[in-house]
Amino acid sequence: MTAANFFSKEEKEQIKAAVQTAELNTSGEIRVHIDNHCKEEVMDRAAWWFGKLEMHKTEQRNGVLFYLAVKDHKFAILGDAGINAVTLDDFWDTIKAKMLGHFSEGTFATGLQEGILMAGEALKEHFPYQDGDVNELSDEISFGGKKE
Repeated sequence: MTAANFFSKEEKEQIKAAVQTAELNTSGEIRVHIDNHCKEEVMDRAAWWFGKLEMHKTEQRNGVLFYLAVKDHKFAILGDAGINAVTLDDFWDTIKAKMLGHFSEGTFATGLQEGILMAGEALKEHFPYQDGDVNELSDEISFGGKKE
């Protein structure tokens, strides 16, 4: 089992659809990245991918990365500076707890979908969807391994 085949084709489509649905609530931009391993602190690894995916280049600095390392059983949610400037430190805790409940039952796709939809709702307060909003980041799941 590798990051690229951790989810079935149907699950990948469901996760992508959750990103698209969540982004109807907010101008925030949501990405999902699946890694095989995370040998370092999970937030450091998520931050590295955040930069590699150029998520910091959104106009309002309101990108969100859902990061999973499937073989090391680690995950993180990382929001950009624009989000962190207007939310409390525990902003992601409820979403993470909900996702962890699904992950502990082995329902990873469901956990991701629910977390993504919850993020869209939570971001709506600070970053509501605007008419003419441009999708600044890909909705596709990205997969990766080693740092370059």
